[in-house]
Amino acid sequence: MIKFLHAADLHLDSPLRMLERYEGAPVDELRLATRRALVNLVDLAITERVDFVVIAGDLYDGDWKDYNTGFFFIKEMTRLRDANIPVVMIAGNHDAASKMTKSLRLPDHVRFLRADKPETICFDNLGAAIHGQSFARPAVVEDLSQSYPDAIPGMFNLGLLHTCAEGKEGHAAYAPCKIDSLGRRGYDYWALGHIHKREILHSDPLIIFPGNTQGRHIRETGSKGCMLVAVDDRSQVSTEFRSLAVARWEVVQLGVTTDDREEDLFQRIQSALGSLCQEVDGMTTVFRIIVGGESSSLNGDIEHWLSEIRSQATQISGGSLWVESVKWRIRSPDASQSSDDGGPIHLLMQELDEIRSNSDEWNVLLQSANIIDFLRRLPPEFRVNDLTGEELGEDWLREALDDVGPLLLDRLLDRREDRR
Repeated sequence: MIKFLHAADLHLDSPLRMLERYEGAPVDELRLATRRALVNLVDLAITERVDFVVIAGDLYDGDWKDYNTGFFFIKEMTRLRDANIPVVMIAGNHDAASKMTKSLRLPDHVRFLRADKPETICFDNLGAAIHGQSFARPAVVEDLSQSYPDAIPGMFNLGLLHTCAEGKEGHAAYAPCKIDSLGRRGYDYWALGHIHKREILHSDPLIIFPGNTQGRHIRETGSKGCMLVAVDDRSQVSTEFRSLAVARWEVVQLGVTTDDREEDLFQRIQSALGSLCQEVDGMTTVFRIIVGGESSSLNGDIEHWLSEIRSQATQISGGSLWVESVKWRIRSPDASQSSDDGGPIHLLMQELDEIRSNSDEWNVLLQSANIIDFLRRLPPEFRVNDLTGEELGEDWLREALDDVGPLLLDRLLDRREDRR
């Protein structure tokens, strides 16, 4: 029997975002979250007495600011060495060979597969062969898997690959490959990395993205961890997800109707936070609330609702729930009617829809050197303090347009009423 852990996208020392402006928020705890997830990975490997650990790329979040990131990783790897658990890993786009200017010699039981061509590590005592190749540079656009060696007969063959597979929205198209092509390679298991959402792409053979080990922002919601994989004496493979994260991110969707008042929304918020508190079972959780629907009576003061929700989250959870943001996507009935009447407001909404559907226009906007500075100058409730150009993709645009549409409608209608 063979037992191993499949992890990916640890992004060691990558920051968790959006809580810096809240007094009392667990900023220091979250700053160490990716490290603590690695500690949990090592603890799990030792507790489960696994035969080896594979890491499918993006161990690091980029070049180290100093050597402390490397020191920490080596300390944890030493714990695995003392437990006789080898580690095989590859570099991805974030820790590609050309991107890392600092390095430390790794313990002998840790094998970082080469970047110039595929490499195979055999564990003869287990009857297992691990095939893989690191990224030589961040933007690898060719299908690396095409050069992987044939499966070794009589061995359990594992392919270790950092890839976008057939493409995932919100992720760069690095090392693309076809799922059926991987299946025909003859391997027994494909351990993938790069996509931060857990997904089983194929069941025979198993082709799996485990997701990242620790969510870092609101687009990485839910439980995060690794796959515990067991291979029995008949070569049957079974998998089990194991949580490693010490904090999580969640999105709470709430709807309102034209008859709702503030007290109705307040009670709905209380109920949703109570359910969330039970679901996460005391884990530090950062959440976003999105309020949508139609209402002419609800107050859209974002700062008021943000403070109110934060207060309720503290009371309900004892300090484990923290608000990332409140998204107010409520239209007044007048706004909905005005957006359909063929007038200027209708034309404005058409323009927003056009931008939403035309990624070329967004790409032109991204070329502007001032876009990030502009975003940081927005009012506090809409400010973006920590985005980089790399993150301003179509997902962010779609979300921003969802926010700005109702806001523009309400403000334009308010001014129109003032002129009367």
